[in-house]
Amino acid sequence: MNAFSFLHVEYLLQAAVWTVVLSLVAFVFGGVAGFVIALWRVSPNAVLRGIASGYIQVVQGIPLLVILFVAYFGLAIAGFKLTPLVAAGISFAIYCAAFLGEIWRGCIQAVPKTQWEASECLGFNRFEQLTKVILPQAVKIATPPTVGFMVQIVKNTSLASVIGFVDLSRAGQIINNSTFQPFTVFGCVALIYFCLCFPLSALSKHFERKLNVSHR
Repeated sequence: MNAFSFLHVEYLLQAAVWTVVLSLVAFVFGGVAGFVIALWRVSPNAVLRGIASGYIQVVQGIPLLVILFVAYFGLAIAGFKLTPLVAAGISFAIYCAAFLGEIWRGCIQAVPKTQWEASECLGFNRFEQLTKVILPQAVKIATPPTVGFMVQIVKNTSLASVIGFVDLSRAGQIINNSTFQPFTVFGCVALIYFCLCFPLSALSKHFERKLNVSHR
């Protein structure tokens, strides 16, 4: 049995870096896809609205763990062997796209209809309405829930350990198997997660207060 040491803490911090990397990959790629989905959800084209709505319903109705299994084990059976990082990145991007798309759709639709009508009276086309009038206002509304959702992304990365991705949670399991000091090991894991998530939560509350002040 090995005693818990600074080397173990260093290993946990290295794993925390990979947790951040996976979170950023999920947010960047999921955010790009989510933005497209949000635009499709508010599109006047019924086909695009149906596709976006169907995607959201399907992904939100499937556990993230199942998506991870399909991306890693399912694609491997089909002949596409992915590394744990790539499989986890694809899975989390798919997951984030559905939720961010729905969040941002709600924020776009939260902009008063009079803004659409006023911009239309000015002769703006659909693209100009979105880029010059609607999206700048929707961004302010979307910032607090988006930052809050990033906290969920960071915590949900722990599920990637089931496909062999060594994130912070998996590193804690590995260390605990050699030290048999669960309170110390997972106490450090919890502390690192808190250090990652608390600034995001505080930032979300800051933006929410700032937004409410701007409305008042």
